[in-house]
Amino acid sequence: MRRMNDDLRLGVLVPIGKAQWGAGTDPRELVDFAVQAENLGYDSLWVNDSLLGPRIEALTMLAALAPVTDRVTLGTATLLPVLRRPVQAAQALASLDLLSGGRLTVAVGAAFPGRFGRPLHDLSQVPWADRFTRLDETIALWRRLWTADGPTSFHGDLLHFDGIPPATAPSQAGGPPIWLGGATPAALTRTGRRYDGWLPYPPNAADYRTGLAQVRRAAADAGRAPDTITPALFVSVLIADTLESGRDALADYSRANYGLALRDLEAIQAVTTGPPAQVAAHLAGYIAAGARHLVCRIGTVDLGSAREQLERLAEILPSLRGPAGGSGEGRGEGGAGADQRRRRAAGEVVTHAHGGA
Repeated sequence: MRRMNDDLRLGVLVPIGKAQWGAGTDPRELVDFAVQAENLGYDSLWVNDSLLGPRIEALTMLAALAPVTDRVTLGTATLLPVLRRPVQAAQALASLDLLSGGRLTVAVGAAFPGRFGRPLHDLSQVPWADRFTRLDETIALWRRLWTADGPTSFHGDLLHFDGIPPATAPSQAGGPPIWLGGATPAALTRTGRRYDGWLPYPPNAADYRTGLAQVRRAAADAGRAPDTITPALFVSVLIADTLESGRDALADYSRANYGLALRDLEAIQAVTTGPPAQVAAHLAGYIAAGARHLVCRIGTVDLGSAREQLERLAEILPSLRGPAGGSGEGRGEGGAGADQRRRRAAGEVVTHAHGGA
């Protein structure tokens, strides 16, 4: 078993959507996929969150992975808190952190505008308006519940609770690290002020560098140590023999998962394909821009191909472990000692933030 370099961490998204695991596949094989990833030396396993299409529910998948993995971080990329009642979600996440031995990291978002986000709010019977305030207050509520010694109350602008019974305490002191997914100016500022990590998917590395600088400025302005915020990247990856064959395969993936042409997906998300050296060079650009935890979504439409890609992606890691791999800044993630690397604003009622999540 290979162990990834501590300065650069590589994670992979478990393909929990039916469009990703493929027809005729037993979804219980997703557990085998996760075990294979850990055995190959990946540092983390992630699940995304939606109600749009058949899938294994995100937290259910992580609960299934907790007892069959030993060292990998288990994370959400990203969790949509609007899909769950906030007090119940705090208990579910604390339970996952306990069952995994303190290996949970929770990246959250407020849903993408348009047809990928608004229907989720409708299904949850929660207004689309003020979704960023609702998200930030939900996170503040979770932190309050995870650190309270007894019954507590919470009053924000949108969320109001009195007499909340004592809650489940997570394994990690203060609760699992919480990252924000988003890259608008308001999201960058909120990340620096309130969150433990940043998980964007900008189409080019220059935008990543600029965004990370703004996150760190916001952290410093708020009196936080900028290097306690994990700089992560969400990126769709497919290694192929040629650039052309890789783009053809990713085009199938984009149509199956989003109903979008590949060029439209590339305009809004980080995407890379081609021979191993070409993919490694593309990822190295983000590493040079400051990314230290790569969350890779494999762009396939069947589980067999995804497992082959796990092997191929693991093989390019040595080429990424150079000086661009950096100093390991911002290791605000699940596991032992995480609470020493970050400061909790437990129970803090967040201010309004207008902009992208």
